[in-house]
Amino acid sequence: MRIIVFALILAVLAPAHPAAAASQIYIMRHLQKAEGTDPPLSPAGAAQAQQLAVLLGGSGTIKAIFATQTQRAMDTAAQLAKRLGLTVMPYDPNAPQNLVEAVKAIHGAVLVVGHSNTVPDLVTRFGGNPAPVIGDEDYGTVFIVNPATHQVRRMQLTPVK
Repeated sequence: MRIIVFALILAVLAPAHPAAAASQIYIMRHLQKAEGTDPPLSPAGAAQAQQLAVLLGGSGTIKAIFATQTQRAMDTAAQLAKRLGLTVMPYDPNAPQNLVEAVKAIHGAVLVVGHSNTVPDLVTRFGGNPAPVIGDEDYGTVFIVNPATHQVRRMQLTPVK
């Protein structure tokens, strides 16, 4: 009986959303890719990755970076990781709850690099409401989720031709 009561107390006192430990979660689709199977970033995508590193690398608030194991996602995160002295941690896009659990352990801001078909789900899993709509040609939009308030802001990298 004590265990049940304790579990009920924990459920009431638990945060409203499972990913509340991170202060802000930056979620984005990988940047523009070249052609081919598991392609790297295009020159325009690489230039935007540099912008991302400058924008998010100056404040030191990013404490962890996660990306799928595709070359384009890893390349998107690589320059920022290098600037901050972090390692990009791979995650499985088919197991998003594992990513949520990993992010829960981080105190500070986190960057997650995914894909056009996974970003909307990730935004909602981390507390953002409503889920964004992104298309196949949407590169450079970063969704900034505040898990405590469920607020989602957008930051747009400058397109490079």
